[in-house]
Amino acid sequence: MSDFESRLSQAIRRGQKTAAAQSVAAQQAVLTEEQFKRLHSQYRLPISEHIECCLAQLPDHFPGFETEAVVSDRGWGAAVTRDDVQFGPGKSGTAFSRLEITVRPYTSAHVLEIAARGTIRNKEVFQRSFYQMLAEAQPERLIEQIDLWILEYAELYAARGK
Repeated sequence: MSDFESRLSQAIRRGQKTAAAQSVAAQQAVLTEEQFKRLHSQYRLPISEHIECCLAQLPDHFPGFETEAVVSDRGWGAAVTRDDVQFGPGKSGTAFSRLEITVRPYTSAHVLEIAARGTIRNKEVFQRSFYQMLAEAQPERLIEQIDLWILEYAELYAARGK
């Protein structure tokens, strides 16, 4: 066997070993369904606590809002609500304001999703959703998004609420 043929055989063996190692690594990197569920729960808990903590601060700035925890088929999180009585020509009745932010339940799509709905004086002012694939999720980005939504709602309420 020539020197070149020997080196060629060695190169092929090295390539085959590399392919086998990459295949094993890829199989290990694939998460099982149970691992995805655990990962979702691992992220959901601190994110939903952050939602509750931030929304609990709104009543300090807008008296009359009440905070409530949300645990339902829509997800986990919190909401602030307020009912106001309206008087005046063409404005009798109540005005309902609410901001709800939740971490959506686990689905087979393997995403970590947050959703928000904001209503001010009976008018929906926004409905938002943001998600990341669970395998690539960056919870700090979701927390930043939550903060932005709460700040946006506070600004809109301050402009329209009274």
